[in-house]
Amino acid sequence: MSTKPSAGTVCGPASPTAGAQTRLHPLPLGQVRITSGLWHERGEANRLASIPRGLDRLHEAGNLRNLDIAGGLAQGEAEGRIFADSDVYKWLEAAAWEYARTGDEQLLANQLSVTEVVGRAQAEDGYIDSVVQIRENKERYRDLPHSHEHYVAGHLIQAAVAQVRATGRRDLLEVAIRLADHLAATFGPQARDDVDGHPVVEMALVELYRETGTREYLDLAEYFVSARGRGLMASYGREPTYFSDRVPVREATTVEGHAVRAVYLAAGAADVAAETGDAELLAALATQYDSMERGKQYITGGLGSRWEGESFGDPFELPTDRGYAETCAAIGGVQWAWRMLLATGDARYADQIERMLFNGFLAGVSLSGTEYFYVNPLQLRGDAHPEHERSAANGRRGWFDCACCPPNIMRMLSSLGAHVATTTDAGVQIHQYANGTIAAGDLQLDVETAYPWDGRVRVTVRQAPTTPVELAFRVPAWAAGATLDGAAVAAGDYARVSRTYRDGDEIVLDLPMAPRLTRADERVDAVRGCVTIERGPLVYALEQCDQAEGAPVDDLRILPGAPFEVEHRPDLLSGVSVVRTTGRVASPPPAARSPYSTTPADAREEQAGREVSLVAIPYYAWANRGPQPMRVWIPTA
Repeated sequence: MSTKPSAGTVCGPASPTAGAQTRLHPLPLGQVRITSGLWHERGEANRLASIPRGLDRLHEAGNLRNLDIAGGLAQGEAEGRIFADSDVYKWLEAAAWEYARTGDEQLLANQLSVTEVVGRAQAEDGYIDSVVQIRENKERYRDLPHSHEHYVAGHLIQAAVAQVRATGRRDLLEVAIRLADHLAATFGPQARDDVDGHPVVEMALVELYRETGTREYLDLAEYFVSARGRGLMASYGREPTYFSDRVPVREATTVEGHAVRAVYLAAGAADVAAETGDAELLAALATQYDSMERGKQYITGGLGSRWEGESFGDPFELPTDRGYAETCAAIGGVQWAWRMLLATGDARYADQIERMLFNGFLAGVSLSGTEYFYVNPLQLRGDAHPEHERSAANGRRGWFDCACCPPNIMRMLSSLGAHVATTTDAGVQIHQYANGTIAAGDLQLDVETAYPWDGRVRVTVRQAPTTPVELAFRVPAWAAGATLDGAAVAAGDYARVSRTYRDGDEIVLDLPMAPRLTRADERVDAVRGCVTIERGPLVYALEQCDQAEGAPVDDLRILPGAPFEVEHRPDLLSGVSVVRTTGRVASPPPAARSPYSTTPADAREEQAGREVSLVAIPYYAWANRGPQPMRVWIPTA
């Protein structure tokens, strides 16, 4: 039996080989510890509530029973979506990373129990997809645009890599190897020339190559990336844009179609570029990322502006109340940005990770860790009616018919420490700030900060080599006026200090945390003339229950130039800093008023024109007190 790896050697979700063309190298998962503060609290909610309840939900929804049926342990019909197995695999990945973080033996026992069920369901030739095996008359790969068979395989492979890295157990890895061998024998230029409608297998195959050294898996991932954009979806009678299949990846200049699929594909392509040294592919991905960031991304880091197809819209098509911004897309955005950061060392990608994590991602899970948003709009109107299970007007939900987001959140939080710091031959780079410890070879650091509520980050050296080493601190692009040990440093880059350190040496980074108004780009029709409040890495929102005298959020306007007041409220929403400023109540003319308004017309007229105090909370924390009106972008008075 394999032995559990030591905490300091557990590689994270993306672990490039020694020969990969990357500027930065990720630290093993156990060498970064987040010990207190916001991310520790979110991690504890994930450990104590999300992951245990997630396993219950997989039983209740029938996902695990499907695998039992496919494995001959039960009888009946398949339940749920055709990709139901993928939710099981994402949960397994989360459980593996969490075991690496905490050593929870019950969590290991649950993993191995589920892994045994998965192994029984696998066909002799390596194929496994329980819903297809049960429901689809055992006809494999019949409708690849929508069958998600490679997508399901990808998540199994990612879970298997996580499990062997975190536990030393090869149980699930052997299943994954048989499955990958089956895929390699079935698809590719010498076999079936075809791709799945939902990318993720590309990332998975590269990581399996990294874990096993089997070049065939990297070659298959490279084929799947290169085959995209050659009309394969059209051969099924499908419109190619939705599947990121209209333009070859190397020729594309932007992202389009289904947002999650697009960013998963790009992340996999970045892995391929790193391992093959393909500078041309990496440059194309940088162009696509730039296009997304500049014109197809919400200020929260949310991705996907259309309910139709869960997709990217046209440039600057970013509606607030109908914004989709699926939680999974924010996770995929972090995965892509992390791989681009490793490849290029460019601080903008670390900035992007911060924006997505604190806003577009964190909004997707309740403070309790048991309720979720699938869709993350930037506005909920007072008269909103939920017309869909996923509508934010329902409030947060315990699970979904399409439950891709909850276990995806679990695996992201369980592996969060892997995204904090990296190394080079020169030293250590700190990309994200949280209380904890960082260990890299002979260098050990303590990090003390109240971030994101306070901008001071104190790093204390606890052990250091006897030769000079460089410490690099990311200075976010929003942090104009930042200082390192009292000296001004440039925002949007890394502040670097190279010297011989001794035990007890301290370096202090101060990031200005004054609230700021960000004005909407005039090309975004939905919010032209509006502003939003940001403070540090956080985007803020007005939520109805915080506003004075019940002034309707829909009618509030902000007074540009009004002063801000910041108050930290440990008693509110698990502890947040609120921002207060001054606004005015506006009211639409009577003819434009909705007949379904929840506020009587005379009351609204009575309040119109009054100056009121506006209270803003971090966007991620909204809807933890029930569904209610909210807006991120605020019209100016």
